[in-house]
Amino acid sequence: MRKLGAGLAAVMAIAGLGLMAPGPALAATYCGISWGSLAKADPDMSAAKVTGVRTGQQPCFDRLVIDMAGKVAGYSVQYVPVVTQDPTGFPIPVLGDADLQVVVTAPSYNQAGQPTYEPAAKAELSNVSGYQTFRQVVFAGSFEGTTSIGLGVRARLPFRVLTLDGPDGGSRLVVDVAHHW
Repeated sequence: MRKLGAGLAAVMAIAGLGLMAPGPALAATYCGISWGSLAKADPDMSAAKVTGVRTGQQPCFDRLVIDMAGKVAGYSVQYVPVVTQDPTGFPIPVLGDADLQVVVTAPSYNQAGQPTYEPAAKAELSNVSGYQTFRQVVFAGSFEGTTSIGLGVRARLPFRVLTLDGPDGGSRLVVDVAHHW
């Protein structure tokens, strides 16, 4: 009986250790990204002019860069049901399962109305084939001091917006969209 009691006590002790063992660790965020997918905006107006649009791939996100002559100030970046053309409001279809409308408060033309940025192909500002997140980048227009870009992405993923100085006295509006949540 004593052996049975000792054996039962040993089983209970081992079971008790199992109950007190730490639980699973919380899942880490993807690449440490803690952005969100809600709209991001700065309402300031800018004296800058859009001069270029380009894209790039990073290990954890895809990047859209809007180059400007002058200091970028205001912008609005948000997921929308459909990208719309500025100023008509006509829908612009873009590839992907989610649409980001990127509006920078800087025109793509100078005071004389001459273009400072004139894309060769408005339906494909940058070739994003092979990107993990981006599906298409389109020019949505420039009107009354704002320029709009449509960004088709694979899903409604977290994004961030940065403004960076340079090069050559200019600045950049940067939109990074994560590869995963």
